[in-house]
Amino acid sequence: MKSIVLYFSKSGQNYSGGSVVSLTKGNTAVVSEYIRDIVGADLFEIEPIHDYPDDYYECTDVAKDELRNNARPAVRQMPGDLSEYDTIFIGGPIWWGTYPMPMFTVLEKIDWTNKTVMPFSTHEGSGLGNVERDIKKLCVGTNVKPGLAIYGSSVASAKSDVEKWIKNNLK
Repeated sequence: MKSIVLYFSKSGQNYSGGSVVSLTKGNTAVVSEYIRDIVGADLFEIEPIHDYPDDYYECTDVAKDELRNNARPAVRQMPGDLSEYDTIFIGGPIWWGTYPMPMFTVLEKIDWTNKTVMPFSTHEGSGLGNVERDIKKLCVGTNVKPGLAIYGSSVASAKSDVEKWIKNNLK
């Protein structure tokens, strides 16, 4: 079985533990690296062509506008042929109840036939938001496993939670 992690992550200013903090590495990137280490997955970071503002509040305004407009922001690169992968982990922060819109840009273009999808999120109170519902709409023809939601402020100590989630869902 071959796996890949498709993820979006934002470094810089993030909301964490009740305040705005500056992160050198985004929380979802940290969790994605845990998955890589646990199952030997390849990593693919979804990066918009236009960076989001570093300022947390400006970023949330842009993200809200994109969601409201059902935007599909251009991305720097698409993941390419995923036919060799059986399992695709999909991860991102929860912005206004779902993944950031650049993820939708990518996920809508993939052939999901006969894939197992493992969604995960980082958040500060939203859990998985609408991610599982959205994934089922976007990833037609796939087996969607239960998702994992990790508080961004606790990613540094969440590797065992990620490992347990993988063990319980990939049998």
